Amino acid sequence: MPNPVRIALQLQPQHAEYRDIRRAVEQGEAMGVDIVYNWDHFFPLAGDPDGKHFECWTMLGAWAEATERVQIGALVACNSYRNPELLADMSRTIDHISGGRFILGIGAGWFRKDYDEYGYEFGETPGFRLADLAQALPRIEKRLSRLNPPPTRKIPVLIGGGGEQKTLRLVARHADAWHSFGNLETFQHKSAVLDQRCAEIGRNPSEIERSIGINPRKVELGDEFLKLGVTQVTLGFSGPDYDLSPVSDWIAWRDGL
Repeated sequence: MPNPVRIALQLQPQHAEYRDIRRAVEQGEAMGVDIVYNWDHFFPLAGDPDGKHFECWTMLGAWAEATERVQIGALVACNSYRNPELLADMSRTIDHISGGRFILGIGAGWFRKDYDEYGYEFGETPGFRLADLAQALPRIEKRLSRLNPPPTRKIPVLIGGGGEQKTLRLVARHADAWHSFGNLETFQHKSAVLDQRCAEIGRNPSEIERSIGINPRKVELGDEFLKLGVTQVTLGFSGPDYDLSPVSDWIAWRDGL
């Protein structure tokens, strides 16, 4: 019987050489994690703002070849940075390279420096970027249905974010998984709102996997989030060291369920 919970790593591609990032991917797979994510930014989000950093999608193509078992993806890809049809084709290609292990994580985008430095339009409000995401998701779905060869299977879509009026409506309509941050109370509230958004369109909310980002050293929170319906726990690690020692406790917790 499969474990009820999956353990994911987010290996943040900042402040490290690529060889160190790849070593962490290989270590995570050897330790028994289920998923390895990176993120879709062009600059570090912590530490030296102009420190070492690597691009998301070329890295995912390399990970598809370097791994054998773990699922891979971005947590999350920024919709603003690529044409939706191109993003669909990139997803299909990595799905094939990985043998059907790719997760399409996607969000509306938020980090202004990425936009300004790379020449993307940021817009005046988050609603501007969310409207773009709402238009892009059906285009991605349509392009995936037209590609030759098609994806190896329905590529799971993970949407990140907790906006109750717009983001969670997009999750209800398009996502196979939803990723959130926050404490137990915040997650419980947002998850209930997502259930409501599903009810509004007649979708079974149990079809959507619930994912949460947790401090890697807070394994004691696992049982509490599990009670609230979380079935994917994501642990974040930054370069240059990628100290994955806390992962062992999470693997033991998962395997003991």
